[in-house]
Amino acid sequence: MAKNDTLKTASVLAFERKLDPSDALLYASSWDKRQDNQRWQPVEVREKSVRGTISNRLKAKDQDPAKLDAKIEDPNLQTVDVATLPHDSDTLVARFTLRVLAGAGTPSACNNAEYQAKLEQAVAEYKQAQGFGELAYRYANNLANGRFLWRNRMGAEQVEVSVRQLAQGKTTKEWTFDALSLSLRAFEDTAELKELAGVIAAALSGEQHLLLEVVAYVRVGSGQEVFPSQELILERGRGDKSKTLYHVSQIAGIHSQKLGNAIRTIDTWYPNENDEDLGPIAVEPYGSVTTQGKAYRQPKQKADFYSLLDNWMIKDQVPSKEDQHFVMATLIRGGVFGEAG
Repeated sequence: MAKNDTLKTASVLAFERKLDPSDALLYASSWDKRQDNQRWQPVEVREKSVRGTISNRLKAKDQDPAKLDAKIEDPNLQTVDVATLPHDSDTLVARFTLRVLAGAGTPSACNNAEYQAKLEQAVAEYKQAQGFGELAYRYANNLANGRFLWRNRMGAEQVEVSVRQLAQGKTTKEWTFDALSLSLRAFEDTAELKELAGVIAAALSGEQHLLLEVVAYVRVGSGQEVFPSQELILERGRGDKSKTLYHVSQIAGIHSQKLGNAIRTIDTWYPNENDEDLGPIAVEPYGSVTTQGKAYRQPKQKADFYSLLDNWMIKDQVPSKEDQHFVMATLIRGGVFGEAG
C-alpha cells in the first residue's frame, strides 16, 4: 500500500450495519410442544401495583435524623410493568430474524474519494489474508449459545436455539443447538457451528444473500417472570409507573439494539494488562461496557477504533491480526466515524 502524506481522514464517513436483527417477540409454549408454533401464545405486558418498603440508599440531604425514621417507615407504593408465562406454559419462545448483508467495510457515505480508495484496498487485503471466517465463527457462537436472551437465559432448566436459513420464505437449512452446553466466555468449535459460520462469512463477503430466523426455547417454569426490554424514560412524574416494558402490538419484545449488542459480543482482543479472564465484550469503538462503567479500549493506549483505523489508513501502520479483526468488526457494526462526526 503506497504511503500518501497528504491523505486526510474523510470528514463524512459512515457505515451501515451489516448484521441487522429485527426485534425479538416473546411467546409462551410448553416444552413438549414447543415446535408447534400454532400453540404459541403471545407474552403480554401488564401492570402490577405493589406496596413495598423503602430499601434504596438514601441521599445525603435525606439523612436528617429528625426525618429519617419517618421516611424509611413509609410504604413505597409503585406501579410497574411485568411479563410472565401463563400458568399452563413452562417455556418462553423468543423469535427474531437476522439479515447478514454484503459490503462489509464499504462506506455508505464518504466525501473523500482518495480515502475511500485506500479504505477499500485495506478491506480487500483483509478479506484476502484473513477473510470473515473468524468474525463469522464468533457471531455464530453468540446465536447458538443464546447470549441474546440476556437475563432470560439465567437459571433456565433447558435452552434450545434453532437457527434457520430462509430463502423465499422457506427453510433451506436448519441448525439446532443446546445453548446451555455452550460457553458464554469462550467460543466453541463444532461441525454445526462451522457450517453456520460458513454461511455468515459468505454473506458478509457478498457471495450469497442471507436471512436467518432464530428461535430460542427457554424452559423456565410455568407462571415464571420473563424479561422483555425495559424502555428508557428519562423524565417521570411523581406517581408515574416506575418500570415500562417494551411490547409490539401487545406482545412483549426485546429491542433489536439489545440483540445486536449480544451478537457482536466477540471482542477478546482488547488490552488486558493483568491477563485476567474477562470474557468477550461487545464491539464498540472505545470498548465501552456501560454496565461496568468501564471502557476497555482507551485512546491513551491507542487501542481504540479511531487510533487503529487512522494509523492503518493515514500512517500505513497495519494493525496486528487481532486488531484488524476488531476494526473490521466495528465497520460491520456500523456508525458515523468521520472527522466531523
